[in-house]
Amino acid sequence: MAKVLVIDDDPSLLRAIRLGLRAGGHEVVAAANGEQGLTQTALSAPDVVVLDLGLPDIDGLDVCRRIRQWSDVPIIILSAAGTESRKVAALDGGADDYVTKPFGMAELEARIRTALRHRRPASADESLVTVGSLGLDLVHHEARVDGRAVDLTAKEFDVLAFLARNAGRTCTHQMILSAVWGTGYGKEAQYLHAYVHRLRQKLGPDVSGLIRTAPGVGYRLEEPEEAAGQGRR
Repeated sequence: MAKVLVIDDDPSLLRAIRLGLRAGGHEVVAAANGEQGLTQTALSAPDVVVLDLGLPDIDGLDVCRRIRQWSDVPIIILSAAGTESRKVAALDGGADDYVTKPFGMAELEARIRTALRHRRPASADESLVTVGSLGLDLVHHEARVDGRAVDLTAKEFDVLAFLARNAGRTCTHQMILSAVWGTGYGKEAQYLHAYVHRLRQKLGPDVSGLIRTAPGVGYRLEEPEEAAGQGRR
């Protein structure tokens, strides 16, 4: 069972989320505005924060940024605004996931499970990353699929490693470009698209299908369970 903090000023939606999550065995803490949300994040120590962007007192993006200054708790954004720029701003601001209203409880619960899974303590050997049949050795820059070595260039490996370390989280173009090529990069999305295209070709269908494109936003490496639950995109 996880403790989920829901920050939303819509009483009916808050009630529905509370009932749905409690039925799934979760403990739910509610906050009706940004200030309450910040206080509850500090006091209740939630495992996951579900945060609405349209709050009455503080913009949800500011709440997200303020939480991220002192906590690594997973943050799932809820918003009726599904515009590309809004999603990018939320993810760049520290959010781990973004759910557009209206949504189903099954989807929200799946996102929460993914967030919880990736918040678990890392294995003793943090140089090894495994996502489904994909295995990465971060020290020796080796990639394997079902034990088969995959020949990647240094930058291809770095892109894949970044996605794998952030599996289950949508990574914006700017996040990936800055992490792999440096802070001077961030707008060369087409450059990144070419690398991801080559990665998909080299990794084969089982793994390449886990690299999801968020149009205009970035990429997300999903685990097989998550991908199976949402279908191919």
